[in-house]
Amino acid sequence: MAKGTSQQTIYYLDKINFKGLTSQEAQKRLLKYGPNVLEEGGRISPIQIFLNQFQDFMVMVLLAATLISTLMGELADALTITVIVILNAILGFVQEYKTEKSLEALKKLAAPSAKVLRDGEEKEVEASQIVIDDVILLGAGDKVPADALLIEAHNLEVDESILTGESVPVHKEAPLNLNRTVVESRNMVYMGTVVTKGKGKAVVTATGMQTEMGKIAGMMKEIEGEETPLQKRLNKLGKVLVVLALFICGVVTVMGIIRGEPIYYMFLSGVSLAVAAIPEGLPAVVTISLAIGVQRMLKRNALIRKLPAVETLGCTNVICTDKTGTLTENKMTVTKVFCDEEVFDVRGKENEELIKKKNISRSALRKMLEIGALCNNVKIKKESIKIGREVLEEDKYIGDPTEAAIFSFSLKSGISQDFLNKIKRIEEIPFDSERKRMTVIVEIDGEKYAYTKGAPDVILELCSFKYVNGKEVPLTPFDKKRVLDVNESFGKEALRVLAFAYKKLPPKSPIIAEFVERNLVFVGLEGMIDPPRKEVYDAVLKCKMAGIKPVMITGDHKVTATAIAKELNILGEGERVITGKDLDEMTDKELEKTCTNVSVYARVTPKHKYRIVRALKNRGFTVAMTGDGVNDAPALKEADIGIAMGKGGTEVAKEASSMILLDDNFATIVAAVEEGRIIYDNIKKFIRFLLSCNFGEVLTMFFAALMSLKLPLVPIQILMVNLVTDGLPALALGLDPPEKDIMRMKPRDANESVFSRGLGLRIFIVGVLIGISTVGAYVFALGYAGLEKARTIAFATLVTVEMIHAFECRSERHLIFELGFFTNPYLVLAVLSSFLIFLSTVYIKPLGVIFKTVPLDAYDWLVVVFFSSIEFVFNNLYTAYIIPHLRKEE
Repeated sequence: MAKGTSQQTIYYLDKINFKGLTSQEAQKRLLKYGPNVLEEGGRISPIQIFLNQFQDFMVMVLLAATLISTLMGELADALTITVIVILNAILGFVQEYKTEKSLEALKKLAAPSAKVLRDGEEKEVEASQIVIDDVILLGAGDKVPADALLIEAHNLEVDESILTGESVPVHKEAPLNLNRTVVESRNMVYMGTVVTKGKGKAVVTATGMQTEMGKIAGMMKEIEGEETPLQKRLNKLGKVLVVLALFICGVVTVMGIIRGEPIYYMFLSGVSLAVAAIPEGLPAVVTISLAIGVQRMLKRNALIRKLPAVETLGCTNVICTDKTGTLTENKMTVTKVFCDEEVFDVRGKENEELIKKKNISRSALRKMLEIGALCNNVKIKKESIKIGREVLEEDKYIGDPTEAAIFSFSLKSGISQDFLNKIKRIEEIPFDSERKRMTVIVEIDGEKYAYTKGAPDVILELCSFKYVNGKEVPLTPFDKKRVLDVNESFGKEALRVLAFAYKKLPPKSPIIAEFVERNLVFVGLEGMIDPPRKEVYDAVLKCKMAGIKPVMITGDHKVTATAIAKELNILGEGERVITGKDLDEMTDKELEKTCTNVSVYARVTPKHKYRIVRALKNRGFTVAMTGDGVNDAPALKEADIGIAMGKGGTEVAKEASSMILLDDNFATIVAAVEEGRIIYDNIKKFIRFLLSCNFGEVLTMFFAALMSLKLPLVPIQILMVNLVTDGLPALALGLDPPEKDIMRMKPRDANESVFSRGLGLRIFIVGVLIGISTVGAYVFALGYAGLEKARTIAFATLVTVEMIHAFECRSERHLIFELGFFTNPYLVLAVLSSFLIFLSTVYIKPLGVIFKTVPLDAYDWLVVVFFSSIEFVFNNLYTAYIIPHLRKEE
């Protein structure tokens, strides 16, 4: 279809199929040219993931210890250490591989989509499925999916800064000659650029790496693999713990050697203890917990694009939300109209019949219905619906819900499809959030007209006449006040109101907004309602109970916004409603002072959204903000959590966001916040478990060294506890169900340490108690048994107390009896598995030889149970009596 260079190319436009490809043709081309994607950096293979498990410093030290054991003839030790290291590597591989697969799946879900003509119909497909010769449809906010030649362009402007570095949007136009023509860059749109204004239609000329973006190695913005603040803090903590652990291990090793223990034995003990002390599995468990949490959010229709958002969600204390489609059903229906100086209720069949009778050729109602039907971009698609055995066809309106309501009302009220087919549409001046209006230029019986619809206050300012009883008469200030009064009365009923106007144009008039949208003739108003979503009532209540302030931000009239906000209980007693005009009159400092007491912002633009977010953040709030348009991108980026609409959102908004709502529902935001809290809580649970247990293992050896005792655990036992027994319960805690009162707690501070609210002290105390319990059992056992049995009892005590502690870590506020032992089946299974692994080392003779254990009798187990209960009793007393006191002080 083309030959030449990318700067100036010859195209044979007569070969273009303007109705688009068929699905079969598209599939053939996809197989021929490959998917429309840019090549990514080499993905890590499963083998590489497995080999990476052996690159950890402490694992390499263990492998070195294995080699030393082999050289010294300690083959049993060498083999056991090797098996444990391999088991640990397999566990790490499974975690990492699952995480990679989870993130890969999310990347596919987050991939951009595009509108194309396929089989003669408009369809939305993944951008990766676009092929050469596809006809793509472009509108404001769309990201261009591939390099393409324009065949239609209406006021089209494209931001090409990603390619050229120039921030000013570039005006685009279709070639004038639709035969063989030379095409320049102004006739082309390029992959990765963004439509900022107007709309167009283009035929794809290059995909994937053959595009201009591909040639300069452009990059795809998908899910970002950046670390969360928590992961960064834990990495720093890990470094501190390594230094501390190595110091303690060095002390224990030196003291053992001084006491006369063999150097090899103490070296191996020191290495094993270092492995036990350093929580090397912590980052992996955090990552997999985040990935699992992201998958859970996906099931609740919240797609996370950036992992740090998961952590931030738990801190959210203000949710700024759009009204239409998010708080409401986004199913508009016209219920009242005003024209010919009268208000009509159009609900119900009786009123519909009345409207049809009044709809005579010269009435203002007829003119308003015509404007509503023509100043519109809604399309009708026939859909088959199966009811029982019967298949019925019904009309489905494709397009903006408000436009769909207006178009549907016009058709129901007597505007026929035959009438619409006779009208020639010449040009469109599209709606945008700044203009708050839309105009189309049409030709009727050889004469040109401008038909306009938009916000009543905006349209009235552009009108000089009104249309009453078939005549155009001057529009007086009294008339304007009357219209605004009706508009306000509609607004008090929570109706969304649009005004309709027209103008007859001279034959050769310029089609520019400044001329066309001036001295218009006012025709009437239509009021429609978009009822609140039923689930939002509970979601708002849940927000308030959780200490989260919901804030409505809408372009709707103040009265309409107030009515919906009161119905949903967003607007509380003494809280304010302010408008975009009020915002324009405020300085940033004044807005910061005011924003804490404002629950509704009406008549605002995307520029106002940015100021609102910044003001709230400056007051110390963690802000979630919804948006869907191109101009919402700055506010979405500025917010702590930018939330794009999955159904109606532009690609620009989605790329600027941290999270995408797949169902555009406010209740989903609240569900995501809840999931964010659950994930963070679960991360804290296994941090508490791992650090308490690791600290307890180190102190066990340290206390014994201070008491000049022989080591209570041999190296192989320490490795077994740390690498195998601890791992499974830690993972299971990451899957813990939420505590019942999780959405009744205040949001945590974004800068709060993971060890705040007494958790650091608790980890320290539990670690000390684990050390005391284990050494206590060991010393007691030495009084009636030999060294090998005493060590086995110490081994059993350590494992038992840690398994009990795994259940205690399920809550910082509630006793284990309140939560129930079996409410986390994964933890029950993990503890049973870990305990069975331990029992096998005690009661299976060959394993007993390797792990230096002997079978325990009933009395031995009584000793184990007694010393294991010390930590259990103290921890439950601390939870029952100390924690409530600390909470009251907060």
